[in-house]
Amino acid sequence: MPSLLHIRPRTRGLWMVLCLLAGLTPVVVQADLVSDYFSGLETIQADFVQTVVDSGGETVQDSQGHVWMQRPGRFRWDYRTPYHQLIVADGKRLWTYDEDLEQATVKDLDAALSSTPAMLLSGYRPLAEVMDWEPDSDNDRYTWFRLHPKERDSAVEKVRIAFDGGELAIIEVVDGFGNHTRIRFSNMRRNQTLDDGLFQLKLPEGTDIIGAAP
Repeated sequence: MPSLLHIRPRTRGLWMVLCLLAGLTPVVVQADLVSDYFSGLETIQADFVQTVVDSGGETVQDSQGHVWMQRPGRFRWDYRTPYHQLIVADGKRLWTYDEDLEQATVKDLDAALSSTPAMLLSGYRPLAEVMDWEPDSDNDRYTWFRLHPKERDSAVEKVRIAFDGGELAIIEVVDGFGNHTRIRFSNMRRNQTLDDGLFQLKLPEGTDIIGAAP
């Protein structure tokens, strides 16, 4: 998964889960839960808590914020604690703005999301084209699935998602360095109209821009 310059550690795992968000048509058969999750989705918005644990088991980042997503290829991750940072995709470009550093990076969205599972998560291709999946187990109340990219992605070791009563609840990603990123969602709302302005990043005057700005 490509990395960005001067990005805080919490965003590294997010590259692998940028848009694994949507609503869910209720289903009965567990085997169909993942595919049904992706069918018919248009938009989603939710609160999230993200935790990053390194390969030694030490928590290196706890953060909270809100996410909006409109498929294909438009999303906004608003990190509010412990630092204010925005990750915004407008369908063509991917922007990351760090308020403390007064700095923004910009990349072509196709290039930034070229590797799996980021391509899947952006909503450009059907799930079955890029992923296989199977039920997974855990000692909790969630329904877990393990996802397997059909194309090898050296940055991703493991991807798991959990549902709670037919709604996406957790995304887990383990990267090639053994870092474990877990994102928990709450107050999730599906297929509601979103303001187009959410997917346009307005930068303060004087912001340092890294990359090919339009």
